[in-house]
Amino acid sequence: MSSRQITVLGECVADAFTAPASTSNELTLRVLPGGGPANTAVALARLGTPARFLARLSGDVFGRLFRGHLEASGVDLSCAVPAAEPSTLAVAELDAQGQAEFSFHAQNTADWQWSSAELARVDLSETACVHTGSLALVREPGAAVVEEFLATAAPRATISIDPNVRPLLVRPEVYRARLAHWCGLADVLRLSEDDLELLLPDTPPEQACDIWHAAGARLVVITRGAAGALASLDGERLEVPGVAARVVDTVGAGDSFTAGLLHHLGARGLLGGRLTDLRLGDVAEACVFGTQVAALTCSVAGPNPPWQNQLAQLATADGT
Repeated sequence: MSSRQITVLGECVADAFTAPASTSNELTLRVLPGGGPANTAVALARLGTPARFLARLSGDVFGRLFRGHLEASGVDLSCAVPAAEPSTLAVAELDAQGQAEFSFHAQNTADWQWSSAELARVDLSETACVHTGSLALVREPGAAVVEEFLATAAPRATISIDPNVRPLLVRPEVYRARLAHWCGLADVLRLSEDDLELLLPDTPPEQACDIWHAAGARLVVITRGAAGALASLDGERLEVPGVAARVVDTVGAGDSFTAGLLHHLGARGLLGGRLTDLRLGDVAEACVFGTQVAALTCSVAGPNPPWQNQLAQLATADGT
């Protein structure tokens, strides 16, 4: 079964990875196109799901990099907004395990300036799912506009949210204050263990799932890196193990997991409403696929998700 369109809304970020320069007192930066929502849109398109990205793309050197990357991956940019503001930059320093520590340069950049008029023109008639999250949901002035868009989209599309908490840029309490409202809009809530600790410190994952179910989210998935994922569907829970991988870095792994999850559900006709036909077995299969996609992303540098034909590298494949 072919997938219906998934519309992703959010930021593009220039991920600049640090490296020693040949001359002392200098630093070399390798810049790759990133940003959680952009990574998810790219991964969806590469997996074969029709993916449309709602972004505000600057005309600067980074904005041109984003546009080329997204188009080369097959992402539909027909509703992207040309923006006069500069692009957002994140400088990433990797530790020995490939985990990235980011510093952001994001003041008054293009990604946060959404207006109601820009999103009012978006036609959702062919969209089965709207996915968003990360900084687009908390950076003003555009955050309130994004929330309004989700409320408008909810009657006709499945809503997926990834908080992707960035405490160096936005205080965790800002996310906490909005999370119950997001759960009231969302059908799918995907977040990492690190997000969980920032949002509900010292709360067991199972208890956190129940809190978010009570607020409205039907499917909650907490990713655990190499340990896999915990998924909870209306309180029914399962654990999916991780996939062994040669880790270059973990940048974009969570975004790739989300794309794999949504791609798998969409390919089986399970997106497009309130997930009323979704069963725990469907969730298990989708999470297994998501871990495979994430593992392949970890095996290469930067947020570079796999193409559908690369999934043959793993012992089990999607089969779509």
